[in-house]
Amino acid sequence: MNLNKVFILGRVTADPETRTTTSGERVTSFSIATNRVWTDKSGQKKEASEFHNVVFFGRQADVASQFLTKGSLVLVEGRLQTRSYEAKDGSKRYVTEIMGESLQLGPRSANQGGGSYERSSSSNNSFGSNAKTEGKEDVPVIEIEDDVLDIRPEDLPF
Repeated sequence: MNLNKVFILGRVTADPETRTTTSGERVTSFSIATNRVWTDKSGQKKEASEFHNVVFFGRQADVASQFLTKGSLVLVEGRLQTRSYEAKDGSKRYVTEIMGESLQLGPRSANQGGGSYERSSSSNNSFGSNAKTEGKEDVPVIEIEDDVLDIRPEDLPF
C-alpha cells in the first residue's frame, strides 16, 4: 500500500497568486513558511525555516485567494507532486509542490486588518445602512454563494 499525504501548518509568505488555465479552471498558488526550533548539544537554541509551494485548483483556489494574505496562518492538507520543466539555459529542472486538497484558515490577528475578509464598498448591505459613525468602521460583509456545498458560512473560523 502507498500513501502520499501532507499536512502543513504555517504562515503564508506572500499574497496568493491566482490565474486561469486554458480550460477555464482557477489555479491559486502561494508559499508557506514553517519553522523548527531545537537545542543543540552545546545548549544553544537553533531555528530553521522551510518554504513549501502550494497549489490549489477550483473552488478551493477561490477560497485561498479570497481569504489568505501574507502572514495568514493556514493548515493545508494535500499530496506531494514533482514536475519538471526546461529552464531558460536549456537545463531540465524539477520542482516539488503540495497539491492542496483542503485548507483550514487560522485565526485572524488584530494587525491583519481586513486581510481575511473583504469590506463592503456599497452603501447598502443586509444590515441596513452602512454609513460610518464617528470612530466606527463599516461592518465587514462576506459573500458566499448558496450553491457551494463544500464550504458553509458556519465553517469559517471568524
